[in-house]
Amino acid sequence: MRALVIASFPDSLVLFRGPLLDAMLARGLEVHAAAPDLPVDSPVRRQLEAKGVVVHEVPMHRTGTNPLADLSTLFALRRLMRALKPGHVLAYTIKPVIYGLLAARLASVPNRFALITGLGYAFTGEATGLRGALRAVVRRLYALSLRGAHKVFFQNPDDRELFLSLGIVGKATPTAIVNGSGIDVSAYAVAPLPQGADFLLIARLLGDKGVREYVEAARKVRAQHPEASFSLVGWIDGNPDAIAQGELDAWVNEGAIRYLGRMDDVRPALAACSVYVLPSYREGTPRTVLEAMAMGRPVITTDAPGCRETVKDGDNGFLVPVKSVDALAEAMLRFIREPALREAMGRRSREVAEDKYDVHKVNAVMLRAMGL
Repeated sequence: MRALVIASFPDSLVLFRGPLLDAMLARGLEVHAAAPDLPVDSPVRRQLEAKGVVVHEVPMHRTGTNPLADLSTLFALRRLMRALKPGHVLAYTIKPVIYGLLAARLASVPNRFALITGLGYAFTGEATGLRGALRAVVRRLYALSLRGAHKVFFQNPDDRELFLSLGIVGKATPTAIVNGSGIDVSAYAVAPLPQGADFLLIARLLGDKGVREYVEAARKVRAQHPEASFSLVGWIDGNPDAIAQGELDAWVNEGAIRYLGRMDDVRPALAACSVYVLPSYREGTPRTVLEAMAMGRPVITTDAPGCRETVKDGDNGFLVPVKSVDALAEAMLRFIREPALREAMGRRSREVAEDKYDVHKVNAVMLRAMGL
């Protein structure tokens, strides 16, 4: 059998879907992957080809809103599928799901699957102006594409209920919930906790990730405990909700945070922190939280879709309300006042990662549901 996996961010094929591709190959599938920005000399392309995956570069602007450019994506994917004739197509993130599943229907692919890894800019925040118009368009396109899906995978129950309530997914369309993308617990080994109060956030630098709340909470905590450190890993991209470079520079210059830039391997940053923080407004299942949990770190995150599934409040971390700087700062202060919590909750995080989020367990569920 031949399977095609479609992505919008090529690195994710290795970082997040690598074990899934390996599992497909181990089942004897001929595995193909399609994504933008995969020239012949691309390191990601070489890594995928070394696994045995056949790689195809397709035009796609991940954060673009030009309908003509998106049509070129649709037609390119249809041409590819007509040439390959895959038996199964799996697409994840917004544009691959929309245009990948539409192309799969046009190319008469017999088995079509979508993985909703999060709702992103078009579904979070106030539905006004550009965001409101974009939200309406994305909902209609999602509904059109998912009408032809044989199964839609969600990473949390809130996203599934939202899609059902809005009619984006019809009641006749089969759905399933999986525990995120999973985490390779052997690759993210437990690291000793540092002695100090060292907090860390890893995220694309977007308002919806709670980056501003993290900085504000850092200011409040440092006013009482100047020895505490707050690190930020991530990058600014073309998303309309992106943090401005000047705003980031101001935070660094005032000493509110230490900016570590973009890291291909976040394990050194996680090993250097004692508490992981993600004040996001909404997620599918946050990969960085799973990485932190696997490495034995307690977590502070929001009581928001996708985030609340990873933390049991008071067990392996704390849940705080979305956008509440005061609650976020208070949770940070608890880890400073009660340092024994870090080790106890970090140990529980690792146990949850092994039991619930092991990537091999997650992938086995998906492949079984896809008939592979």
